[in-house]
Amino acid sequence: MAFCAPMKSPAVVNYAPEKGSVEIREIEKPAIGAEDVLLEVANVGVCGSDLHQWTADHSWPVNYPVVLGHEFGGRIVEVGKDVEGWQEGDRVVSETAAIISKDNPMTRRGLYNLDNTRKGFGYGVNGAMTKYVRVPSRILHHIPDDLPFEQACLTEPCCVAYNAVVKNARIEPGDRVIVLGPGTIGILCAAMAKLCGAQVALVGLQQDAHRLEIARKHYGCEVIIGDAKPWALERDGLGCDGVIDAAGASVTLKIALDLVRPAGWISKVGWGPQPLGFNIDPLVQKNITLQGSFSHNWPIWERVIALLGSGQFDVRPIIGGVWPVTEWHEAFEKMHQGEVVKSVLRPV
Repeated sequence: MAFCAPMKSPAVVNYAPEKGSVEIREIEKPAIGAEDVLLEVANVGVCGSDLHQWTADHSWPVNYPVVLGHEFGGRIVEVGKDVEGWQEGDRVVSETAAIISKDNPMTRRGLYNLDNTRKGFGYGVNGAMTKYVRVPSRILHHIPDDLPFEQACLTEPCCVAYNAVVKNARIEPGDRVIVLGPGTIGILCAAMAKLCGAQVALVGLQQDAHRLEIARKHYGCEVIIGDAKPWALERDGLGCDGVIDAAGASVTLKIALDLVRPAGWISKVGWGPQPLGFNIDPLVQKNITLQGSFSHNWPIWERVIALLGSGQFDVRPIIGGVWPVTEWHEAFEKMHQGEVVKSVLRPV
């Protein structure tokens, strides 16, 4: 059934590669294909990658101009003719893999997050910082009726944390784990590691004090400003069992190699485009397992939605406010300056 919607809506558009090339533009309601749905966006989270495209210090190709936003949820208002299992009015969240190749070997294994032809919302195709977004039905997930959209829209960063902590680390209850970087992903990784039974220390700088306090107060983490080596050595002098590197810099890998014990592990989820510039022989000498962690797939989304719906995992403490998309600049700036952990936008 065709849906009658306003033909144009305000959108947060990254229109060029130069720094600051983001503005509000009026865009047409997207047409959908046979296997797509049209989603009326309720809320969309601001991700660090949105900020990186705004400040032009990202390391991935962008299809300019593009509507930003890949952390979102809303209601289905139109269904493509070949779509099964979904109907108008369904409350849903969406994964980020907007375009994949069904014949890619990674996709065939269910690891479409590692499909090298994959294109995501907000850089490869238009994202959700607007009223309506076209979404392939294959990446939709139902959400519970009592889970508010401003929380549900953060399913995506929670899935990033779940993959880094549950799938790509090897935490056992009682482990001592250090998380580097108290951004959104770092805090969520620390909270997820606590849920797995680890003793967790989240490490940041003096300017991160506000975010570190959120992790301490709401998620029960120990927090460290500066040198984490004493905490790492506290139990037996050998180092912590594992490190989750969620900082957006390459140099933190050097710190992780120093903190982790022999035969320990490092799960690296933070991007770091800078050249290393240091010796990684400790990786060999200490027999450390270094594991990258990128994105997520369908089973992870289902688990995270279950955690959010049951209340076992609570994202409310990290939400610093909800802004209309027309006030995107304030929402971006508050995250960029570290005043809030996570900004959420509301289409108008």
